[in-house]
Amino acid sequence: MKIRRKLLLALAASLVAAGLVAPTVGPAYAASLTEVTSFGDNPGRMRMHVYVPDNRPARPAVVVAMHGCGGSGPGFYSGSEFASQADRYGYIVIYPSATQQAGFGNCFDTWSDAAKRRGGGSDPVSIISMIRYVQQQYSADPERVYATGSSSGGMMTNHMLALYPDVFKAGAAFMGVPYNCFANAADYPPGSSQCTGGNMNRTPQQWGDAVRQAYPGYSGPRPRVQLWHGTSDTLVPYSLLQETIEQWTNVFGLSQTPTSTDTPQANWNRRRYADSSGTVQVEAYSIQGAGHSLPSGGMAAAAVQFFGLTNPTTPPPTNGACRVSVAVNAWNNGLTENITITNTGTGAVNGWSLVFTLPSGQTITSGWNATYSPNSGQVTARNVAYNGGIPANGSVTIGFQATHNGNNARPSSFTLNGASCTIA
Repeated sequence: MKIRRKLLLALAASLVAAGLVAPTVGPAYAASLTEVTSFGDNPGRMRMHVYVPDNRPARPAVVVAMHGCGGSGPGFYSGSEFASQADRYGYIVIYPSATQQAGFGNCFDTWSDAAKRRGGGSDPVSIISMIRYVQQQYSADPERVYATGSSSGGMMTNHMLALYPDVFKAGAAFMGVPYNCFANAADYPPGSSQCTGGNMNRTPQQWGDAVRQAYPGYSGPRPRVQLWHGTSDTLVPYSLLQETIEQWTNVFGLSQTPTSTDTPQANWNRRRYADSSGTVQVEAYSIQGAGHSLPSGGMAAAAVQFFGLTNPTTPPPTNGACRVSVAVNAWNNGLTENITITNTGTGAVNGWSLVFTLPSGQTITSGWNATYSPNSGQVTARNVAYNGGIPANGSVTIGFQATHNGNNARPSSFTLNGASCTIA
């Protein structure tokens, strides 16, 4: 069944890529990258893809993962490890695709006046719309939203943390620049940019003031910041790492001297800047000898750990740890079926899917307390926002209405999160 599922997913992906099948716009409950074509206000004319892991808590965290210039959301999904980390830790990943250009391919707009104003328009507003969409569709936790990205995406990470400190809990910028480094579109291309020309040098106060002016009057908590840069990066000069450190340490009111330094892995030199309580607010990695090539192996995991997302989701119950009871009420060519799922395991289930096969001739026409797909054959029922958690010895009841051609039998077997259930 797993092999068949993979083949079907691959076929569907190829048909979408070829333009022969329209991508879905509904919630993406299967663990595959899905495009969302209508997600709200989109002044940046961006595309949105979302990755929703099969196992996730009732209120999952959200990570916005942004590509570099000339890339795409699907490309960053394939070329980074944030999706595999999502499978392990149960958060949702948004992969935006930039469509704007400033002489250097499709890049995230960190240069225009509109993009530098909170709510001013362009790409930042589009990204906020994507976050709101995921929060509404998947009951995502608004207190656990994070940003990360590479190159242009790293620049946008710092940009979003400055403009929307009330939205993001933390960010991890790979090969980025400080917020408000680019004067305008003409200053963006590397060959003519004052920002990335290698000579940008402002005081910590100037950099910090730029962030404070992005949201005047804001006095709430600021998102924690993790920064990464290769010492041999010539496209976005390594010197800009120090400028970005100066910006964020000034915003937090921290000393320019790190509170600790270490080498967590070979060639990874880390500086940490903690506040008086010992909380690390700014963390900077210098990757010795690396060019414009981050993130590389293991770096997504370090970012996710910095975000505080490394508590795994509750594993599926083991065999025999669930029980299902079924009540069918049939008439002529229709029926209703109520299914009660009981968690007989010792730990809570957070986020569930129940798989069963409808008898031949039955087709679901409507349902309650779960989403059902497809509507015949092997069906997967998935939790909705309000019943994703089943405590130990707890139960949830779901149901559906279906048509039939004379066969009104109930399904013969059920599996919960991949584990077989006993039938009462």
